[in-house]
Amino acid sequence: MTSWNTPGSLTIQAIETQAVRIPLNRVYRGSKYSMQNRCTIITRILTYQGVVGEVYTGDTDGEQGDILNIIHQELAPALVGMDVFNTEGCWEAMKPATYDILRDRGVVMQAISAVDTAIWDTVGKALEMPLYRLWGGFTNSLPITAIGGYYGQTHDELAREIQDYVGYGVIGMKFKIGGATPEEDLARLKVAVEVGGPDFRLMVDANQGYDLMQAIKFVRLAQDAGIPLEWFEEPVRWYNDKRWMRDVRLSTGIPVTAGQSEYRVDGIRDLIAEGAIDFCNFDSSWGGGPTIWRRVASMCSLYGIRMAHHEEGQVASHLLASVPGSAYVECFHHDRDPIFWDIQSQPRPIKDGMYTISDKPGLGIELDRAYVSRYAV
Repeated sequence: MTSWNTPGSLTIQAIETQAVRIPLNRVYRGSKYSMQNRCTIITRILTYQGVVGEVYTGDTDGEQGDILNIIHQELAPALVGMDVFNTEGCWEAMKPATYDILRDRGVVMQAISAVDTAIWDTVGKALEMPLYRLWGGFTNSLPITAIGGYYGQTHDELAREIQDYVGYGVIGMKFKIGGATPEEDLARLKVAVEVGGPDFRLMVDANQGYDLMQAIKFVRLAQDAGIPLEWFEEPVRWYNDKRWMRDVRLSTGIPVTAGQSEYRVDGIRDLIAEGAIDFCNFDSSWGGGPTIWRRVASMCSLYGIRMAHHEEGQVASHLLASVPGSAYVECFHHDRDPIFWDIQSQPRPIKDGMYTISDKPGLGIELDRAYVSRYAV
């Protein structure tokens, strides 16, 4: 363990957290799930040298208290006194929290993700460097898409939603399907085509809602309707997903995206080995933080698989910009995710379909304290 007064060290003194929960104006329904709150956890790393890392990650509601308990009762005691520049050592110090076989490891990984992200933000601030540059600096600008098309709307309401995305200046959207028949979902998608126009890029996301034949049928219907799709995300159900995603790819020619539901590196390895994906949208806020995401990105690069990221634009933008061949930063409608739009004091840098990353140190996050206080749990 590094002593806090060792020259050149940046030593963890304490870890603080603050939970945030914002009630949404309606229930948002995907194919097999729903949510009515937008949640996040703010994590701060305090160092003896005075450098403070501060991030917000995650969108977990019911398990929020469990995540906070893991951070304070297990991760913080293991990290106090360690040097944040030893990012790999810090991650290894947190790993024993995953060994308990009687609890959900996915929840533990979310706790580790929050702390790992905050550690990296502290490193960036200490070096006075934005993380996308520290991690590789391939670009500072990425195309951005919105996620929408949730169920429970009329076609007129859906059209107004799509029009809002056009107004946001995003390059396209990821449209929710899988909760109805392929024919019904295609009719809903056609609304986005009509309102968005010919240059509005479209991806579809079934959130594992279809079986294999339904997924293939939807693609055929879209192809017959002349609707180009950038990718099909999580097209099939969990119990045979790797084989079925491979079959969707090979039988339709459409690129398949998955990885967000994996919180283990070996899960991504198996998706690659099965030939199941073209894009990997592994989520650093669920899978162990930037330290693990970067390992996944290196593995995917060996197989020509492009990186994406599930939501979390404030972190995803830096990760995606650090490596070549990345896909899109993702955001939601303001009503679905007010945190993305409002929790930071600076405006979202979107113009002509592109998201430009701040050159401020670390993740460049500057929180609106009044906003955080209003929705603090």
